[in-house]
Amino acid sequence: MRIGELARRSDTAVETVRYYEREGLLPAAARSEGNYRDYGEAALARLKFIRHCRALDLSLAEIRELLAVRDAPRASCAGVTGLIESHLAHVEQRIAELQQLRGQLEVLRESCTAPGEGAQCGILARLEHEGTPAAAAPPPGPLGHLR
Repeated sequence: MRIGELARRSDTAVETVRYYEREGLLPAAARSEGNYRDYGEAALARLKFIRHCRALDLSLAEIRELLAVRDAPRASCAGVTGLIESHLAHVEQRIAELQQLRGQLEVLRESCTAPGEGAQCGILARLEHEGTPAAAAPPPGPLGHLR
């Protein structure tokens, strides 16, 4: 099947298919006489696997690790469990950061007593003069909001 059909059947943008191929997640496709990419059912199954992993917010590096085990069916899957446990801890950290962000936004929202002129806006004044309270700031880390 050509790249357009593969993309359609896997609900993936054509450019994303090309990207996964460049990144080595999808093997390079065979080429037809007209130099079109020619993918088989195995590529479709692999792409659906990758898409499922991306839907779980797994990184490309994590997906590579999973694919390595998938591609070697007799390999130990112990690393897979560890990878998922690590990703789960990462997700829990992000949830905590998002809850802190929510608290900060709620405090800002409460700064608005009534709609009025911008010069009198409590939210803008708080952002201008107070910044983010240290106690409410998200912990340092690579995935906090706006980092």
